[in-house]
Amino acid sequence: MTTKITHFETHDIRFPTSLTGDGTDAMNTDCDYSSAYVTLYTDSGLIGHGMTFTIGRGTDIVCHAIREVAGRLVGREPESFFENMGKAWDWMCSDSQLRWIGPEKGVIHLATAAVNNALWDMFARARGKPLWKLIVDMTPEELVNATAFRYITDVLTREEALAMLKAKESGKREREALVTEIGYPAYITSAGWLGYSDEKVSRLTKEALAHGFNHFKMKVGADFKDDLRRGKMIRSIIDDPANYPSGFKDPASPELAGKNAGPTGAVLMIDANQVWDVPQAIEYVTGLAEIKPWFIEEPTAPDDALGHAAVRRALKPYGIGVATGEHAHNRMVFKQLFQADAIDVCQIDSCRLAGVSEVLSVLLMAAKFGIPVCPHAGGVGLCEYVIHLSVIDYVAISGTMERNVLEFADHLHEHFLYRCTMNDRGRYNVPSNPKEGYSIEMYKESIAEYEWPNGSYWVGTRGGKILST
Repeated sequence: MTTKITHFETHDIRFPTSLTGDGTDAMNTDCDYSSAYVTLYTDSGLIGHGMTFTIGRGTDIVCHAIREVAGRLVGREPESFFENMGKAWDWMCSDSQLRWIGPEKGVIHLATAAVNNALWDMFARARGKPLWKLIVDMTPEELVNATAFRYITDVLTREEALAMLKAKESGKREREALVTEIGYPAYITSAGWLGYSDEKVSRLTKEALAHGFNHFKMKVGADFKDDLRRGKMIRSIIDDPANYPSGFKDPASPELAGKNAGPTGAVLMIDANQVWDVPQAIEYVTGLAEIKPWFIEEPTAPDDALGHAAVRRALKPYGIGVATGEHAHNRMVFKQLFQADAIDVCQIDSCRLAGVSEVLSVLLMAAKFGIPVCPHAGGVGLCEYVIHLSVIDYVAISGTMERNVLEFADHLHEHFLYRCTMNDRGRYNVPSNPKEGYSIEMYKESIAEYEWPNGSYWVGTRGGKILST
């Protein structure tokens, strides 16, 4: 008897992170980290969980769109999707009426991300593997068939992708063994939120050093003098050999080349979250050159490829690179960023792109252009997701993690059954539980407490008042 998808559930889950300043930056000043969450059910007991990340108001709108996208899967056999996940992705994006309100961007694309991620989670669970393992165990032909190629074949054809993957087959098992043993390199963002006091930033930076981190990111863009002062403060901590009792990295090592590493091998990055016009970005960041950032992230509007290219050209004499991608709404934006030579670092987002199949297309393009992928993970559930994507990139696609660092933010992991973990070298541990799929299953108790508007936490903030929905 064949298994069929029978129904689904959606949940609008919001955490009150605005109360503590978590996630604050120059553009997003009052983030309540949120999840538009979906679970797909089958008649065999097989399930799949997925989500997309939001920051509060509007999560209900995304959930409504998820219901439209997920409804098309009801009655279908999941194995028919698993046979060719690239073709399944194309089908999921093909409803002409839903496509009209994108196309392939905005709320409908966020919704497609949640549902596609849930389908991949179901696929991995059906095979008894973590998602990364499911994909790296694929043949090159199977991985190509799992990828979205529409609109990017002027830059990367299926045949080119297949040749790239076949070239990386040699050494694949050795890379898998190595990353499983030592973990995937990371940088920390949660020490540098804009809403934190100097005392908190200083304390969290020192704690991160003690946990093995040597890449740090701070938010900028609200006040130049304050940003320069905070940058100097962080630099004074991470560049001080006294804060490294067990020793520090050689700043001349190949993995740190071109990163403006300080005397202890520590690297600082800055992130403006799209707050500037292009001329403002150039002027502001050149003024911060003395704190020696590796890159400026999201210096301007996220889909302005030529604007990013202009910023990159202007900052190159200062040795400062450009990174972007967390708000690049589809593979075509990344294609244009690569074509325009606009970025030094590619920052995919597991939920802004419409699920794993579209992520694979960007990973392959980045590998072709030789651009390191350092995924965005500042949000609920994103760290759980992106460790899978970075391991896939290293083991099966790019074959390198020497210059890559995966974002880590130390918030809300306790709400997930298969939460991500870090080792004492500032690296992600590779997910290993064969039951975890894409690692995004949330505790039922967390959903009951933080579901909007009538989860127990939110009802409690209103003195017990239940809102109609």
